[in-house]
Amino acid sequence: MAFGINRQELSMWKQQVSSGKIAFLTHYWLDPRFPGVRTVTKVGCSDLERLSAWCRKYELDPKYIHRRRPYPHFDLLGPKQREILSQEGLSEHIRRFKL
Repeated sequence: MAFGINRQELSMWKQQVSSGKIAFLTHYWLDPRFPGVRTVTKVGCSDLERLSAWCRKYELDPKYIHRRRPYPHFDLLGPKQREILSQEGLSEHIRRFKL
């Protein structure tokens, strides 16, 4: 279950993903499979080669890309989420979601 974002943010993410850009969407999230995890960052890109290369850049396994069309994405969780958001210069995501 996702919450903490608005329709405009979601629409912008979808537009960027569809255009082949690497796009980030962080939101609050609850899933019983991941106790203690309260946020996720969806890193999306419709260009699967580009998204796979992005994963390898951060030593993430591209086999975990959710290949859902039209918005393929990789889910960032836990400590790696904060680390990568910081490296990507997305301090607003870190501040807003208290990561």
